[in-house]
Amino acid sequence: MDGRSTHRPLILATRAMLIKIGRIQPGMINIFTNIIRQEHVIGLWRGMVPSVARCVPGVGLYFSSLHWLKVKIGKTRNQDLGAMEAVALGVVARTMSGVALIPITVIKTRYESGVYKYNSLGGALKSIYRAEGIRGLSCGLGPTLARDAPFSGLYLMFYTQTKQAVPKEWMQSPSAASVIHFSCGIIAGIAASLATNPADVLKTKMQLYPDKFPNAFSAALYVHQNYGIKGYFKGAVPRMLRRTLMAAMAWTVFEEITRSIGLK
Repeated sequence: MDGRSTHRPLILATRAMLIKIGRIQPGMINIFTNIIRQEHVIGLWRGMVPSVARCVPGVGLYFSSLHWLKVKIGKTRNQDLGAMEAVALGVVARTMSGVALIPITVIKTRYESGVYKYNSLGGALKSIYRAEGIRGLSCGLGPTLARDAPFSGLYLMFYTQTKQAVPKEWMQSPSAASVIHFSCGIIAGIAASLATNPADVLKTKMQLYPDKFPNAFSAALYVHQNYGIKGYFKGAVPRMLRRTLMAAMAWTVFEEITRSIGLK
């Protein structure tokens, strides 16, 4: 639903750029070329299984949590969320799903990086638990939530506020509504992605090198001392592209499903 399988090349390019902080950055196009040269086209879809294993239930948990929270605060299906309500609900819903799926997030990050040679999802789970215990399966939880929860909160705020600015009559046509939902999603995704990229850099460092970076402060100190402020925005362009497109697709599909089954 969130299009992660479709955007595997962008995901891997982002991860490669973040892993190589401090080295000469070849740029996204060259990274694509190197992956194809070394691993062929199939290399662009490395780690698709753990990615799907995390994202499919993650999307379901997030949207179901969001719907449940809206009901709890007394919002009917025809009532719009205020800006701060959207931020709060987005943060809480993403936190709930993020905590539940952090083990798969760790495996996904390591699988994509190429630093760890896991043969399967189950094998990765056993290997991490055997070597690092529960702590290994939850490493990077802080930065993960620091990235994903604010992203979801900001995204939902930008999305709902942008959609509310659109004249109501434009939303009457199903075809026009889909285009509007997708466009609002693109705008919201760009703004939210740029705001949360530093946390993504720290999360990746902690999950790939847990011995070197046991907490977010040590990762932040390392990045700042060695690469300055620019280090926090490595991989921002491919990440912004993939997260924006994925979120826009997910919300467009969600809006259409809820409309078709009478939830809106």
